[in-house]
Amino acid sequence: MPAAARWSMYVGIAILFAIACGFLSNWQFSRNADRSEQLQLVADNYDAAPVPLADLLAPGAQMNPADEWRPVRLEGRYLADEQLLVRNRAHGGTAAFEQLVPFRLVDGRTFLVDRGWLPPGNRQADPDEIPAPPSGDVVIEVRLRPEEAAPTSGRTAEPGQVPTINLGLVAEQTGPIEQGAYGLLMSESPAPATAPTPVDPPSNDPGPYLSYAVQWILFAVMGFGFITYVIVSERRLRREEAEEAELRGEPEPTPEPEEVPTERRRVDPVALHRSRKRPKDRDADDEDALLDAR
Repeated sequence: MPAAARWSMYVGIAILFAIACGFLSNWQFSRNADRSEQLQLVADNYDAAPVPLADLLAPGAQMNPADEWRPVRLEGRYLADEQLLVRNRAHGGTAAFEQLVPFRLVDGRTFLVDRGWLPPGNRQADPDEIPAPPSGDVVIEVRLRPEEAAPTSGRTAEPGQVPTINLGLVAEQTGPIEQGAYGLLMSESPAPATAPTPVDPPSNDPGPYLSYAVQWILFAVMGFGFITYVIVSERRLRREEAEEAELRGEPEPTPEPEEVPTERRRVDPVALHRSRKRPKDRDADDEDALLDAR
């Protein structure tokens, strides 16, 4: 393959590689932007002053995504007989549980409250003890959270437990509850003697997305740099070979010509026959000479 064609192929490969790196870099930039929005939402809402639930979530409505993590105040009583456990919640290096208890508001609505973490038992998977929520009229403060997706694998849980905080799955065991959001417990008044461990606050780690995006850009630049190095090295090698040939007095090697198809020459059959005609036999020539002499 001629050098020019080979170098063009190298550059084409570098361009395709750079395009792929560009798509991957843009994907990481998008993920970084999403993560930045999440962190800003937490910063704006997490420590806001609590407001009545009705101010942010109307009966039967869906939570506004901009209200996630907003604290709200609820008045009513726990439905302790309908409490559930969410299983397989990673906490402290163990597969822990979270306690879910429906809360009946004074306006008649039922709102799901996540009271916190429960460790697995010492001799069995289920918790050794499940703290009872306060009885009677209670004022609680919670942070709004959207429901979790139902398991795509179809996995289920035993009665009294759910695999995720999916409000539809919870309602199958507790009865009708508000489907727009649930609440992470902040405080209860009056406070119980024992309570689950509060759920950890959201992480403020921005993630590696920005650094990954920059790395993909650097990979694209390195691809062009590598191709340039290959072409320059090949040109230098050819130049050195030519100089060595000149010092030895050898003719400079010429590039191999490209193969160009040529038109076949037309062959004259008569001329071909003449060119292939055999010379006369010497004895025949002598006989001809004797006949001519007579």
